[in-house]
Amino acid sequence: MFDCKNTCKMKNYRYELEFKVRDYECDLQGIVNNSVYQNYLEHTRHEFLLSEEVSFSDLFDRGIVAVVARVDIQYKTPLKSGDKFISKLNVEKQGIKYVFYQDIYRLPDNKLCIKAQITTVTLIDGKLAHCSELDNLTNN
Repeated sequence: MFDCKNTCKMKNYRYELEFKVRDYECDLQGIVNNSVYQNYLEHTRHEFLLSEEVSFSDLFDRGIVAVVARVDIQYKTPLKSGDKFISKLNVEKQGIKYVFYQDIYRLPDNKLCIKAQITTVTLIDGKLAHCSELDNLTNN
């Protein structure tokens, strides 16, 4: 769950990426389907890594498998077709885990749509291990 410590970290985001909701991402109620938000969050994480010159696929090619271990999403305000929004993140290392704190805000009113905490780990030869590239991202 989210506590004050983690919420306070969200004031200075490390990375931001703008999106626009596409029609097919909405359900019968006319709002973005809950599962689509995970796509937005994952795309933001991958683009963040690329912006830091860390390639998710290069890690995999080198035998470093980064996987999501836990997802905690709080849905606040729904997005609708055509809405523009911005996905923001911070990342920190917690022991062997890399925790991404991600929020999505609707534009232009900056209304909070979701708060998410994505916990990831890396495996090398099938065993939990530290990843120096990700370690470096959390030390900035």
